[in-house]
Amino acid sequence: MKLQRMNRRALALGALAVSGALALTACGSDETGSTGGSGGKQTNAANIKCDDAKGQLAASGSSAQKNAIDAWTKAYAQACQGVQVQYNPTGSGAGITAFLQGQTAFAGSDSALEPAEIEKSKKICKGGQAIDLPMVGGPIAVGYNVPGVDNLVLDAKTMADIFNDKIKTWDDPAIKKLNPDAKLPNTKVQAFHRSDESGTTDNFTKYLKGAAPDAWPHEPGKTWEAKGGQSANGSAGVSSQVKQTPGAISYFELSYADGIKTVDLKTEAKEPVKATVDNASKAIAEAKVTGKGKDLALDLNYKPQAEGAYPITLVTYEVVCDKGNKAETLATTKSFLNYISSEDGQQVLKDNDYAPIPDEIITKVRETVAGLS
Repeated sequence: MKLQRMNRRALALGALAVSGALALTACGSDETGSTGGSGGKQTNAANIKCDDAKGQLAASGSSAQKNAIDAWTKAYAQACQGVQVQYNPTGSGAGITAFLQGQTAFAGSDSALEPAEIEKSKKICKGGQAIDLPMVGGPIAVGYNVPGVDNLVLDAKTMADIFNDKIKTWDDPAIKKLNPDAKLPNTKVQAFHRSDESGTTDNFTKYLKGAAPDAWPHEPGKTWEAKGGQSANGSAGVSSQVKQTPGAISYFELSYADGIKTVDLKTEAKEPVKATVDNASKAIAEAKVTGKGKDLALDLNYKPQAEGAYPITLVTYEVVCDKGNKAETLATTKSFLNYISSEDGQQVLKDNDYAPIPDEIITKVRETVAGLS
């Protein structure tokens, strides 16, 4: 059975545990053991350690990792019969809020925790604190819908001007200069951004600020600050708008670009760089761990040096208590996080247009998961 897409609107946090949540075991599994996704490869369910996992586990947050979660939980449900894990892709900001209110066992966030959030988490994580576990990597694709234009190249400055409402039509001289052979129409530019608090927005605006600081005066963050443009909820919302709106452009994870053309980025490399898993992996490989103690927050390089590296990337963290997890959900939390950080779990990412976390970092994640209490 195919897992259902979430509603376009984020559901109220109070209804998180059941209403509208994606019931991960309800759909069961197919007979092939496929991890899900149209091109997903098989995962051996015997490699998933259920240990003492039982009952229900509620989680929420990043919509960026939804398609990875779908694939992971299909395999996990096959191995761990009777265990219900529910993930609600409400967006990174809402996910962190729900976790800090004690509503969920873990949260998915495309941005590392702020110091104030870590401090607040100590009320929920008795004797400990919330930590960031990098679990999912990938490119943030810039998708567009310009009739008659099959290939489009943009640089950071031009992209900043588009999303800052300075470039109004697709035949603007700045775009023409980067695409001399394209037949660019006089179609109005319709730039879409996320309406919800989003780690994808945070990472996208960090790229714009880092690569084109003079053209992007706004501070990076989960909330969109630039004026103009239109908004939609979640990665599914903005990608849907691009697909159905001539002249549209927006940013979302590559796994949401099904049937949508994506921009090639002009960087310092010899050739424009395509939004691919391999090209994003080259950039993510330059990330450095900056978190303290068991926290594994990363510093991403938005101007990577590797040839062909795609610079607009994100890492989704699973946010969990290092100590003080609820006794009734601890075993299931550790079992599920152990699977998704395993070699099998990380391979699922490549099969579904995400980038695995570099070996040096994911090894630390596995060690940290094993020590959760």
